[in-house]
Amino acid sequence: MEYQYPISIDWSTDEIIDVVKFFEAIEKAYEKGIERDELMEVYRRFKEIVPSKAEEKTMCNDFEDQSGYSSYRTIKKAKESASGNLIKMT
Repeated sequence: MEYQYPISIDWSTDEIIDVVKFFEAIEKAYEKGIERDELMEVYRRFKEIVPSKAEEKTMCNDFEDQSGYSSYRTIKKAKESASGNLIKMT
C-alpha cells in the first residue's frame, strides 16, 4: 500500500521508529494477526511519545483515512483480550 505514517518533526529518530512500529503492528493485526502482548508493548511506547488523547486520535484517524486500518478498534480489542491471545482484525 502507498501511504505515509503520521509523524511529527519534533520527535527524535528513535521516537519516529517506535511510532512507525506501532502503526506496523496495527497493519499486522489486520493482515496476519499479532500477539496481544506484542501489540500492547508497542502501544505503551506509542503512548509515551504521544501522551495526549487528542493528538493520538488525530494521528490514528489520519492513519485510518490513509490505510483503512483502525488503531482505535484494534487497541480496544487487545485491551478486551487476555494475555497471550492473537489479535486478528477483519
